[in-house]
Amino acid sequence: MRFAVFGLVVAAVATELSKPAPERTWEGRVLGVVPYDFRPPTFQRLRDAYWNPRSDRLFSDRVFGVGWAINLHRAKGLMEQVFGRLMGSHEALTIRMTVRSEGSAKQPDVTLTRE
Repeated sequence: MRFAVFGLVVAAVATELSKPAPERTWEGRVLGVVPYDFRPPTFQRLRDAYWNPRSDRLFSDRVFGVGWAINLHRAKGLMEQVFGRLMGSHEALTIRMTVRSEGSAKQPDVTLTRE
């Protein structure tokens, strides 16, 4: 895996160095597929890559380096959908535990409520 990543980085740098100096953007795609970006990251690009509520894509272009980033906002939404289906409900559940004093041998009471 490391060898493949190293090969992609070398291919991306070679692609940029093969261009005339004024045409180098230091961003693009290796073989038209794998994205790369060697520009200094900005806060806006970080936010757009890792937390972008406006995008339905799970994977976005990485802010610095070669490969993809995970849009955590989209991942959160997908996990909520899967959890809702597994639980048989799309409603939020609240779990409340009441713990008795240390001397009590009784197990804690657990209450599940729907909000």
